[in-house]
Amino acid sequence: MQVLKFGGTSVGRPDRMKSVAEIITRNDESKIVVLSALSGTTNALVGIGESLAADDKGSAKDKIDMLRTHYNGFIKELLTTEDKQEEAQAIIEEHFEFFGITLKISFNEALNRDILAQGELMSTKLFTLYLQESGINAALLPALEFMRTNEEEEPDLDLIAERLKEKLKEYKDVPLLITQGYICKNYKGEIDNLHRGGSDYTASLIGAAARADEIQIWTDIDGMHNNDPRVVDKTYPIAELSFDEAAELAYFGAKILHPASIWPAQKYGIPVKLLNTMQPDAKGTVISKTTISADVKALAAKDGITAIKVKSTRMLLAYGFLRKIFEIFEKYRTPIDMITTSEVAVSVTIDEDENLEKITDELSQFGQVEIDKDQTIICVVGNFVAEQKGIVNKIFESLTDIPIRMISYGGSRHNISLLTDSANKERALKRLNEHLFGL
Repeated sequence: MQVLKFGGTSVGRPDRMKSVAEIITRNDESKIVVLSALSGTTNALVGIGESLAADDKGSAKDKIDMLRTHYNGFIKELLTTEDKQEEAQAIIEEHFEFFGITLKISFNEALNRDILAQGELMSTKLFTLYLQESGINAALLPALEFMRTNEEEEPDLDLIAERLKEKLKEYKDVPLLITQGYICKNYKGEIDNLHRGGSDYTASLIGAAARADEIQIWTDIDGMHNNDPRVVDKTYPIAELSFDEAAELAYFGAKILHPASIWPAQKYGIPVKLLNTMQPDAKGTVISKTTISADVKALAAKDGITAIKVKSTRMLLAYGFLRKIFEIFEKYRTPIDMITTSEVAVSVTIDEDENLEKITDELSQFGQVEIDKDQTIICVVGNFVAEQKGIVNKIFESLTDIPIRMISYGGSRHNISLLTDSANKERALKRLNEHLFGL
């Protein structure tokens, strides 16, 4: 079995949805196809939720009407037979009836999650109708019947596997099953989601739960590139990456892949392919246990970083000092990306500053706290180890006139991370691209 995921741009227009149908029917192997919402839909749903939260029902209704018009036009282009068009129209009316109800009831976070789920529910139902109209043996596999998160808001892989196994028995004679990415139910049984980019995560979780032979992530770019193509002109797709290398790149800014989507596949050694819907014959990137031996594979940059320095001659060398520092971040559920220490200070970086003021107040009891916002982590990823010569020299030769705020080296054999002001990001990526890849 294969698991194939297609993002919003891959199904964002009727012609692209039809191209997806061609891709998934190129062979007879059984497949679970994971779809995102049509491109633009999730942003529209977020906007509806924001208007409702502000009690601006007029604005919410305008946004709902605009979205309905888009879907009505989409149906007419996607389906050709009268009965399927009517069936699709009934589906859309059912969902927009729900949107109408949201205008009449009190807004809360649970309702907002219900609103955000509608995009994937509509896209998968419409795509399944198109396949059936085309004479393809396909069925809808509702993600809300097996995708679950636990009390820590993490996917419950064992429960997902158990429930998915039971659902697959119901469809043993159907080679193509279409399901929703992103959405799930939480441990309370409420509709929830895996957050932005969660369709990649869904595909990896389903692949792991079903012990699939392969997971394919289809987007609008031909694999993971050696540098950010939005910033640097000369880049190329990487043929092979290890799970660890791909996880580092995804976490530190490579937008093609959701950061959490590696571990379920890695747990069971299931290869992940990153492929291009617009160029379906391109080789893309293969992520697996093995990798080619090139020292430096790729660069990634993570924006929106805040650096926090705690300076204290009195406390730093005291037993348990670092533990107390980390406990503050744990208390506010704020992950740390980088950390460096000296005899008189400890510096960390975070990418979630929602609780920054509270964290700063509590850190102040240990010493002087300095905050630097608008920072960027530049991550150099490859299959290298500390004793290899020349890699660090090349990196710093590239950045001789670019100020570096922090360096993390030696914590992973796959990652050297540098922190700089975000204003230096583009220049740094281009210099590194030239010195490390000769481009």
